[in-house]
Amino acid sequence: MATGPLDWSLVDGAVPLVVRILGCLALAALLFSRDRRWWTRLLPLAVITAALLTLLVRLTVDDWWQPFPDKLPGDVVVWIGVVILGVCLALFRLPTLRWRGRAGALLAGALVVVLGLSEVNIHYDNYPTLRTALGPQDTVSLKDATGKREPTLDVPEGKALSQVWKAPGGLPAKGTVSTASIPGTKSGFKARDAYVYLPPAYRASPRPLLPVLVLMAGQPGAPQDWITSGQLPDMMDEFAGRHAGLAPIVLVVDPLGSSFDNPLCMDSRLGKVQTYLADDVPAWAAGHLQTATDRAHWAVSGLSNGGTCALQMAVNAPRRYGTFLDISGQDEPTLGSRKKTVDAAFGGDEAAFEKVNPMDVMARKKFPDTAGTFVAGTDDSTYRPQALKVYAAAKKAGMQVELVELPGGHSWQVWRPGLEKQLPWLASRIGLTP
Repeated sequence: MATGPLDWSLVDGAVPLVVRILGCLALAALLFSRDRRWWTRLLPLAVITAALLTLLVRLTVDDWWQPFPDKLPGDVVVWIGVVILGVCLALFRLPTLRWRGRAGALLAGALVVVLGLSEVNIHYDNYPTLRTALGPQDTVSLKDATGKREPTLDVPEGKALSQVWKAPGGLPAKGTVSTASIPGTKSGFKARDAYVYLPPAYRASPRPLLPVLVLMAGQPGAPQDWITSGQLPDMMDEFAGRHAGLAPIVLVVDPLGSSFDNPLCMDSRLGKVQTYLADDVPAWAAGHLQTATDRAHWAVSGLSNGGTCALQMAVNAPRRYGTFLDISGQDEPTLGSRKKTVDAAFGGDEAAFEKVNPMDVMARKKFPDTAGTFVAGTDDSTYRPQALKVYAAAKKAGMQVELVELPGGHSWQVWRPGLEKQLPWLASRIGLTP
């Protein structure tokens, strides 16, 4: 429930409506002028300039730079064009105005920019509120969050943790979020800081050996995306509140190295990300946390590029991860094309790529002890067909898999509920609940 301006919705309701109204009025004001030069020379020049710059942005992102494999959605390109048009109109109006009019033109241009950025944000549902846009809040040091090592709770074989757990008095109502540097001790991979969510039950003594969910964002992206846009702390606290303080420990890790890098979640010329996720992350957890350690109690998940990575870990590191959740992932790791990917990662060695590509691995091997869920948006024309393809291959490979389709496209409208709605299944799979 919204408690102040920082919690007002930026994607529906009054705020985006007001932004649309003000932005459209500002655009109309910028377009209108009594100066004849404006209609005959400056306005056409401003519109042409904006159109060419928008085309240049699209070509740069989609065809030349290619920071991510999929192209910019059409409506996102349109709203980028609106942003550029607002700037161009304001700048081209300045010579026709006096100083007060110039201030008004710049203000109008700023309102048009806000309109365009707001619509892009609505498309991706990236920042639901201003609070999420401001970055992670209320983090605590990992040392304070973990405290001293405690005796652990015994769980008889065949029992779920919740069946023997009794919450002690004074247990906190909420978990903690901390940042942590997880070094690539074995892999040499240089990851950005991870985020660690510890549920209320971690503060208990004896301490339950909680299962672990390794979670990844998309590309471009960063671990903090799940904390802010994904609203992970609230999501996990709500789950813990329904289960007497129990929830998985969540390690939101970095498989990229930087927002626009894509080392493809494999061991290759681009970096040893598979070793990082299969060996370095679990080793760090063993040294810094008290957790369950068996593969049956470790799950891996992610969105988009991170979803593809989750499937890769499930088939290439099954000794570590027995459960995966692939949210809007691809049918194979890619830099835009198979040739570009193989050339960059393996120097053109197609066999080396096929050795670790999930579709090829699943065609060769069976995984009867692995379970997974594929989540896709019903309006995601790019990734939904790929999810259907990979789901069929996983099922043929003997995995215990499900396909879940949620309303929305390739955005947080799908990714956030994609995790939240699967938490009960995940909890059961990794031994937290029956």
